[in-house]
Amino acid sequence: MDTPSPTAAEKRSRRPRNPEATRAAILDAARRLFGRSGYDQVSLREIAAEAEADVALVKRYFGGKEGLFTEALKTSFQADRLAGWDRSRFAQDMAALMAGDPHGPETRTESFQFLLSAAVSPTTAPLARIALQDRFIDPIRAWIGGEQAEARSRLLTAVIVGLLVERLVRGEALQGRPREAFMAEVEQMIAAVLGEPV
Repeated sequence: MDTPSPTAAEKRSRRPRNPEATRAAILDAARRLFGRSGYDQVSLREIAAEAEADVALVKRYFGGKEGLFTEALKTSFQADRLAGWDRSRFAQDMAALMAGDPHGPETRTESFQFLLSAAVSPTTAPLARIALQDRFIDPIRAWIGGEQAEARSRLLTAVIVGLLVERLVRGEALQGRPREAFMAEVEQMIAAVLGEPV
């Protein structure tokens, strides 16, 4: 006779209490569900169930649905990685990343789908715009520095977002000559935005 699968409540009771792990699980669940169904179609109860957490904890940590959505947006942007990135290799590294598998271990496809969903919804687009400016464009502008940093940061953001969409739609890594040609063009384009020699 098969042993019945444990319920979500039973799983929660067995899991060691770790507020940071629970908070992270809620954010991961929020990004998945918001990205899949959109802000208006997802409830806090569904997110809590997906995260195997109590809905009261969601409210305690994030204050409500909008607070959770905003925090999920903020944690989806990884521009802080730029601080330690070798600028002379950035164009080459980005070209390799964009030619690669959108579902590889170094990518965050679910986070990007969530960002796209947030950007096109009238309800959440204002929140996405603020998060994009604060967590992505501003850090890129500071990293680029020099003349026309604001314009260059917006252009680089547009290039990266466009490449992420292409990679997501493509659905697989490029191979052989198409990969080499793609990487050469992407490297040249990003280097031009940064004002770096190729």
